[in-house]
Amino acid sequence: MDTITLVIPCYNEEKTIPLLYKEIVKTAKVMPYVQMELLFVDDGSKDGTLQVLRNLRRENHAALEQSADIPRVDYISLSRNFGKESAMYAGVSNAKGDYVAIMDADLQDPPSLLPEMYRAVTEEGYDSVATRRITRKGEPAIRSFFARQFYHVMKKISDVELMDGARDYRLMNRKYVNAFISMTEYNRFSKGLFGWVGFKTKWLEFENVERVAGETKWSFWKLFKYSLDGIVAFSEAPLYIASVLGASMCGVSFIAIIFIIVRQLLYHNSAYGWPSMVCIIILIGGIQLLSIGILGLYFSKTYLEVKKRPIYIASENTLEEELKAE
Repeated sequence: MDTITLVIPCYNEEKTIPLLYKEIVKTAKVMPYVQMELLFVDDGSKDGTLQVLRNLRRENHAALEQSADIPRVDYISLSRNFGKESAMYAGVSNAKGDYVAIMDADLQDPPSLLPEMYRAVTEEGYDSVATRRITRKGEPAIRSFFARQFYHVMKKISDVELMDGARDYRLMNRKYVNAFISMTEYNRFSKGLFGWVGFKTKWLEFENVERVAGETKWSFWKLFKYSLDGIVAFSEAPLYIASVLGASMCGVSFIAIIFIIVRQLLYHNSAYGWPSMVCIIILIGGIQLLSIGILGLYFSKTYLEVKKRPIYIASENTLEEELKAE
């Protein structure tokens, strides 16, 4: 019997975890041909998420002694909030199943899609099945607009496959998982990494589902920073833009100098107008600062990479605890 490990990153999700568990149990009942395992990753939550996971695991393991028909529950608790990308890597790198799925804890990733996803990787020859929203119902209009623009820009400047509305929710076979966890870079943009590893991927489309409880952890500013991480990680276009801007301004300045000299020789006393000169200086200075900022962004990411810091640090890992007990 194949085993599917569901990796579920959690940050302040004490209200949603019990609801998610009930839905996954329902899905497991319609998939008796596989064994499901739930691996929650508490990403340094500040509410009662960790205690909820402890209680759920204790109750789950007691129930498993009576019946093996329900999914097994384990969890990893990180020492602090490392971010969703690190939490996903922590879960996937510890997952032992034949197939691994990543899903959010807020039920915006419907567990009911799992049977179709499993059939695609086992019967249709796909290495992974990814999901994408075809609508953004319930999402602020300004946020939806910028999200679509981000995917549009990334398609133009990057070589990796990024689908508009793509979710982190996907099911992967072991070959795909091993390729994903082999990339140990510190600055992670998983949507790009999923596309970069290649292999055969099927996309499932579904209507947007609102959170069952709690509030989103992704503010507009966090999404903006995340988009910058994606651009820097998978495109050198900003560096080329900075170089082109610098070369263009040099050319414009050279032409302007020749124009001023010729005008002075022909008309005399024509090289005046300090306001226009100040505007030109400010323009050139702004372009220089923009170019330096772009370079600094790439250098900062390189700086973090060369430190070779761990992607995450776990304070509790029930999988390791059981191995030690054995």
